[in-house]
Amino acid sequence: MTRNLCVLTVIAVVMVSCKSSYQVVNVERSRILVDARYDSHYDMEASRFLDTYRHVIDSITSPVVGHMAKYMHVQRPESELSNLLADIMVWAAKDYGEHVDFGVYNMGGIRADLPAGAVTYGDVLDIAPFENKIAFATLSGADVLGLFSEMASVGGEGVSHAVRMVITKDGKLVSAAINGQVVDPQRDYRIATIDYLLDGTDKMSAFHKAKDVNSPPSDENNSRFVIMNYFREMDRQGKLVDSQMEGRVVEQ
Repeated sequence: MTRNLCVLTVIAVVMVSCKSSYQVVNVERSRILVDARYDSHYDMEASRFLDTYRHVIDSITSPVVGHMAKYMHVQRPESELSNLLADIMVWAAKDYGEHVDFGVYNMGGIRADLPAGAVTYGDVLDIAPFENKIAFATLSGADVLGLFSEMASVGGEGVSHAVRMVITKDGKLVSAAINGQVVDPQRDYRIATIDYLLDGTDKMSAFHKAKDVNSPPSDENNSRFVIMNYFREMDRQGKLVDSQMEGRVVEQ
């Protein structure tokens, strides 16, 4: 994904009048690609207007927080980027006195790709633009299987290194293991995730059954800051941030 590219979706709604009321009779949509082709039509007045704010925005978003080994994007059933973000939730657990079995990060919450090389505050803000905060909860093994079944129904979600799932192309869970062991319906599992998902959103209603929830509300617990803390720590250690496809979610 290029940094100077966006897509506008134009929706045309055709309505007809019938005795002072309206009914939708047709809906059409189109996508307009907005990219570098429009740079030749430079608007000086608009640029001067934006200059008033640009230096303030750049001072916030331009600082480098870490470095990526390669470009990463999100895709189902598994991707390097979703693997990375789920692993970061597990990595951060120690800072909250938590010992977790696995992590979950929803793919719908990943709103951009990450570039190779230097990663800025703005890049992290792009992938995690919401006010979602890191959170921890416990589910029984039976409810974990229910959660994994819900993930299978949408074609996969971001899960941490400990998880191995096999799903079918039509959205059914075939098998699931955590740390090399088949999920035990009788035991409890501690999960690192974001508070948004604990509300049962994004088709993860199994989280409604969560117990022993630890959901710190203050702003510094926002997922974007957790992600940036990880990048800064890797940079401090002289490491590039990397992630691999591992067969965490396999479609058969």
